[in-house]
Amino acid sequence: MCAATLSLEAITLGLTTPVLITIADVDAPLALTIGLGLAVLCLLTAGALRSEWAYGLGWAIQVAAICLGFVVGMMFFLGAVFAGLWATSYLLGRKIERERAAAFAAYDAQERAGD
Repeated sequence: MCAATLSLEAITLGLTTPVLITIADVDAPLALTIGLGLAVLCLLTAGALRSEWAYGLGWAIQVAAICLGFVVGMMFFLGAVFAGLWATSYLLGRKIERERAAAFAAYDAQERAGD
């Protein structure tokens, strides 16, 4: 779920690049670095979610997306939406992993008791 959230967020952040250039009057090289840089970072992080450090980077991306609102006001809202999706995905994913581990442990205990 976290990877899907980051993938969708990559599209949104990539699309902020032309907004940064045309509406916010940010220099094109800086806008490309910010918008496309964050989009690529989202995709790389989505691919690295097997590692625990990638979740911390995901949280940092959420903060960066919200802070982009200081340049493009709408990003306060969109950043908050994606941060909410990220938090929900993260927390539900952790809950599912705990429940799966408990189910596997119960199954293993039942199998050992049956031997």
